[in-house]
Amino acid sequence: MDPNLPYLTLLILIGCTQCFPDDRQQNGTGRYDYCVLGAGPSGLQMGYFLSRAKRDYVILERNSGPGSFFNKYPRHRKLISINKIYTGSQNREFNMRHDWNSLLSDRPDLLLKRVSRDFFPPADAFPLYLSMFEKELGLRVRYGVDIGRIGAVRSPEGKRYILTDQHELDYKCRVLLVASGLWVPQRAEFVGSDLVEGYESISTDPEDYKDQAVLILGKGNSAFETAQSILGRAKLVHMLSSNPVRLAWQTHYVGDLRAVNNDLLDTYQLKSLDGLAEIPLDKIAITQLKEQGRSRSGAKKKVKKPKFYVTLKKYLQQQEEKNGSDAAGEETLEYHLDNFSMRKPYDRVISCLGFRFNFSIFESSARPQNSDNAKGRLPRLTAWYEGENTAGLFVLGTAAHSRDYRSSAGGFVHGFRYTVRSVHRVLEQRYHGNPWQSTELSTTQLQSWILKRINEASGPYQMFEVLGDVILLRGSRCEYVEEFTLQALPQFSSLSGHEVSHHGLIVLVMQYGKNKVDYLGRGRADTEWTTAWKSNFLHPVLYYYDKLPTDEEMKLRPSGWTLPRPKAIHHMVEDFLTEWGTPISHIQPLRRFLEHCVQTDLRAFYAESCFRLSLAHRKPPLFCQKGYLKRQGVARNSRLWQRDRGGGPRPTEREEGTSGEDPAFPSYLAQAGASFPAGLKLDF
Repeated sequence: MDPNLPYLTLLILIGCTQCFPDDRQQNGTGRYDYCVLGAGPSGLQMGYFLSRAKRDYVILERNSGPGSFFNKYPRHRKLISINKIYTGSQNREFNMRHDWNSLLSDRPDLLLKRVSRDFFPPADAFPLYLSMFEKELGLRVRYGVDIGRIGAVRSPEGKRYILTDQHELDYKCRVLLVASGLWVPQRAEFVGSDLVEGYESISTDPEDYKDQAVLILGKGNSAFETAQSILGRAKLVHMLSSNPVRLAWQTHYVGDLRAVNNDLLDTYQLKSLDGLAEIPLDKIAITQLKEQGRSRSGAKKKVKKPKFYVTLKKYLQQQEEKNGSDAAGEETLEYHLDNFSMRKPYDRVISCLGFRFNFSIFESSARPQNSDNAKGRLPRLTAWYEGENTAGLFVLGTAAHSRDYRSSAGGFVHGFRYTVRSVHRVLEQRYHGNPWQSTELSTTQLQSWILKRINEASGPYQMFEVLGDVILLRGSRCEYVEEFTLQALPQFSSLSGHEVSHHGLIVLVMQYGKNKVDYLGRGRADTEWTTAWKSNFLHPVLYYYDKLPTDEEMKLRPSGWTLPRPKAIHHMVEDFLTEWGTPISHIQPLRRFLEHCVQTDLRAFYAESCFRLSLAHRKPPLFCQKGYLKRQGVARNSRLWQRDRGGGPRPTEREEGTSGEDPAFPSYLAQAGASFPAGLKLDF
């Protein structure tokens, strides 16, 4: 264990004995602009953004410290979120691509690696890190506040949410930010489900499973984590669910089975007693066969520990009278199918089916609707994470995963830390008139800024196909808006506070390919830039629109597409090193695509070339207009162009007419040659 853990444990025990004082609690009511429900990672992340913006907020937490979910889960006390400390780069933004646990802040040292340096940290380290995050940033958290009822009322000031705690004290707020996570165990209802143990209550001592036959319901990471723990002691472990196992390295979804938990796949495929099977759980029944009668001597038979049998509900007689406690021999599957895979009895059956959102605390006036996906376990939300029928109620963190369920990383810390920031930007625009953060660039700087983003930005990289950069074209200048929620693109102007001009816009997205391939087989990757659209692994894609897509176009977009069909689209070919900066394969095709969108030459020129072009053309290239013709020539010394690999190219914010060289284009453009073929084929 990390030597810092005992010290940090003492820190949290001392710090959490006091609740955040609130002198506005009068007559049993506290009034705030923002109420954040839950002091888990998403709640603290939102607290940081609200605190930095100097907003009136409070974080309400029912337990005595932050991140209480992680005090118990995962049950076998090992996180599967990457904590990669050594990347070879000092760039903070780039390193967050490989730090899946730390939250966003302006403190470069406020990272999980201060608590644990393990690649897969111990679960106990995470609450300690969250406590450190809360204390060092001075976030406003009230502990020991167990909200049991949430309602909404209309007032002259507008809709207000009322949160009532265990002491019947009320907290009123204009905006409710639900960051309570998922902690209610998901159950499958079937005959005999009362005989099943829950993941939340099972023993974590492998010795308790010695020489036992164990059936686990579910094939997610909690199920395989449990199987992994007992493999060395159990007689056999079988796993049953409605669907086959999904491997994260095949689906690119981190919520699917991770390699760190998949030892049972070896023992199954190498035929060492363990196995996987698929039956819809609502079709099964768990039954017992009890020993009955007397021995030949007349004494009662010794009662043995009951065994559990798997059968199908359709084979049970008088199902309405069955309570799952017993069954006749002819009701077992072995009686009907003698080679049924699970015909032998089990010593215990364990349910590991994940968790669901707690809808029970919401009154009808404030209750979010159930999502259409994830079996209704999550709330249904708009593309900007607001309840569809609950204006002013936003859902953060894991509970907001219905927006990208099984398609991106929004259910996990390394994903939702960015969606929380997006929600905060929506709040700033809606309630305070502060437009979405953006960077103003000269169009000649656009290519280098795009290269900077695709090679270091963590938000679009982790929240691929969900968050993307929007580039607003404005002639010789452009406005770069980072990490906008892509499914809300039709509402871009109202949510961001930025208008789209007649020049149109470009949307930068990170995407995986849609082809079904063997991701470990030959030919799994494409290296030719001319066929970049065939890329299978994560790669940048740029969409050009002459106007914002409509809601109808968003709904009717082609199957598997992140966005509606654009006027032009450009794929940057996938790269083994995830470095999109080679002159021929990446930069040259990108420049030609951008030139098509902005309808101007974006090449960089030496002063001599600009002089010749100015003599021969009425309108020289934009680079010459912004540089040479404003007395900003380009030096021939290539070292002036070079940039540190960790920092990447940066735009220079200056007014037109001031002196100084334009650093927008690095040396590799010169290495690519001054003349390029004009016939780049664009994907339409």
